[in-house]
Amino acid sequence: MSTIGIIANPASGKDIRRLVSHATVVDNNEKVNIVKRIILAAQGAGVEKIYIMPDTFLIGYKAKEDLIASRELNIPVEILDMDIKGSIKDTILATEIMEKLVVGCIIALGGDGTSRAVAKSITCTPLISVSTGTNNVYPELLEGTVVGMAAAAISTQTCDIGNTCRRDKRIEVYKEEVLMDIALVDCVISKQTYIGSKAIWKAEDIKKVIVSRAHPASIGFSTIVGVKMLVGQDDDFGASIDVNKGDNNLVAPIAAGTMKRIQVNEPIIHPLDEIFEMKMEYKGIMALDGERELPFKEGEIFRFKITRNGPFRVNIKSTLESAQLNGFFMRNKA
Repeated sequence: MSTIGIIANPASGKDIRRLVSHATVVDNNEKVNIVKRIILAAQGAGVEKIYIMPDTFLIGYKAKEDLIASRELNIPVEILDMDIKGSIKDTILATEIMEKLVVGCIIALGGDGTSRAVAKSITCTPLISVSTGTNNVYPELLEGTVVGMAAAAISTQTCDIGNTCRRDKRIEVYKEEVLMDIALVDCVISKQTYIGSKAIWKAEDIKKVIVSRAHPASIGFSTIVGVKMLVGQDDDFGASIDVNKGDNNLVAPIAAGTMKRIQVNEPIIHPLDEIFEMKMEYKGIMALDGERELPFKEGEIFRFKITRNGPFRVNIKSTLESAQLNGFFMRNKA
């Protein structure tokens, strides 16, 4: 049976960056509409069953009920039977359950933080990340119909997955040889000493940025590297840069509508699987993909490594091109 899983984060796009920048708002009602379009496209393209993560806004329930009421739903849509906490743990658990159910593809609606939560427990299931959050370097801005078609092509094995999906990079953070956490895009080391709102937004507090990818066309702190050098998602390296010191004075789009003047050193390239170490000279906190997660003390030593242990990401265009060549869109006459 061809199946897919949908994870829609109702909390994505609601952090402090909405107040201090001019970021686009994707409200939860629009997320319901996106989920409905994904379901209908996947159903029309051959998916036989869909699983959806439960959430505090009832996105999955509302999408399902609307499609039943309109008589458009022709396949089973099951909301996962799990206790919800209204936190990142919901996404991590839902991903684990979907992998145990052996879904053909997982679709995640959210920002960088949502994709990171999925990445913490996903292993080999192909992933499509749809941008509905604040920092959207990792997820893509995609039409739900196209997402549903691509997920169906993956789930029905009508495309060459070996050529249309690629293992992504991630940043691994270690302390005393123990993996503490991961980031898909950037790890920002800040001298801030409180968590408060999850997002770091004061560039003046940043000491170092570590990235797996960087481009000036992105929005967020990874662009502090991106305006100095490019790090592509297919490049077998990442980079780090010291911030608020050095001889380079740059301007970077650290938030929507916000161009910030920043002083930096020259970036350092880190080949995949290279371990580099940092002894903290101050008390502070690390933000992983935009969310403050790891507090640290002066004198503590952390090790970092950029690997290809990230999600098995679906290339939407390549997937649908491969599927088209394999007759995915062909149907017998009624």
